[in-house]
Amino acid sequence: MTLDLLIAAITPGLALLLILYIMDRKNKEPLGLLLKLFFLGMVICVPIIIIELALAFLNPFGGLAFLAFDAFIVAGLTEEWFKRHVVLKHGYKHPAFDEKFDGIIYAVFVSLGFATLENVLYVVFSYQNIENLWMTRALFSVPGHMLFAITMGYYLAMAKYAPSKREERQFKRSALIYPMLFHGTFNFLVSLENIFYLLIFLGFVIFLWVINIIRLRKLYRQSKIKHIEKSYV
Repeated sequence: MTLDLLIAAITPGLALLLILYIMDRKNKEPLGLLLKLFFLGMVICVPIIIIELALAFLNPFGGLAFLAFDAFIVAGLTEEWFKRHVVLKHGYKHPAFDEKFDGIIYAVFVSLGFATLENVLYVVFSYQNIENLWMTRALFSVPGHMLFAITMGYYLAMAKYAPSKREERQFKRSALIYPMLFHGTFNFLVSLENIFYLLIFLGFVIFLWVINIIRLRKLYRQSKIKHIEKSYV
């Protein structure tokens, strides 16, 4: 293990977290809670790896169906379910969750905790001989986890402030289904290893950035309006 590879592996996730933390300047979340969520995001790597290995071994398909099962079920469903579970268990009912933007903050901290450790495992330990792998993962894989998390956090925020239990359950389901579909599509397109699908992949990544920046700005504006109204009370 080289120090340069380790730094390259952990920098993208920490940089994205710092940007988001600075954005949340009006009503900072408890640092202890955020560190806990980030740490738990790393902890869930263990059960995720075990389940993914088991599911990959049991994959009954061949060809494109094999790749789809691996992308949407082995990776997408497993990873996003555990991330959502951590947020629901340790952030969703926390007293500090007092505005919708917090849902995105919590989901991103969990997700980037996972993505940072996953990146270290890939870049430093598993594929250290692949040149510039750290750069590819810094540009796509780690930000991808953040984008899936913004979607998850958006729907968990909607669930938290839903007007009825039925709508809350629906939003909680959406907080798993949409990140799983985004994650699965991301992995599936990469696994095809074809220039045509690479172009589709790049278009999909742009779509993810656009839709999640819109969601991020929407909840961020609501947070700013809430604090402006409080200042006049």
